[in-house]
Amino acid sequence: MNLNAGTVYLVDDDPSMCKALVRLVESQKLKARAFASASDFLDHGAPNHPACLVLDIQLPGLNGLDLQTELARQNIDLPIIFITGHGDVRTSVRAMKQGAVDFLLKPFNPQDLAGVIHQAIARDLRRQEISSERRELERRLQTLTPREREVFDRVIRGS
Repeated sequence: MNLNAGTVYLVDDDPSMCKALVRLVESQKLKARAFASASDFLDHGAPNHPACLVLDIQLPGLNGLDLQTELARQNIDLPIIFITGHGDVRTSVRAMKQGAVDFLLKPFNPQDLAGVIHQAIARDLRRQEISSERRELERRLQTLTPREREVFDRVIRGS
């Protein structure tokens, strides 16, 4: 599993925070791509490689929670790590219930964030590997003759 193949997408409207996050990510030998708004990130399109999203809650326009909801609506399964200086229990619970990997309050320990980023990239890499294996199995099932498919179905059902 090559975690260095991952990209960390950063969405924060604070240029100094983006710069610091890019430095942190690159120090972990990962690629970083920063966006100043949720709409800029959405315009970029869904990644087709292992990735995660480090996302601020408070953003101009579409906020971080709304972006999380929009990604789910578009079936974009991307591990999300929220960072915020304005967190509360209700917001963090909502983010986690919608599948966030973690919710960190600013100022956070950079090594804590780095650890969570590696977990998120590993999670996305596993998800993509499983998806690839599933596609391969489905492709192989399509090559079975009707009789082979019948036998396969009986074996699977245990009858």
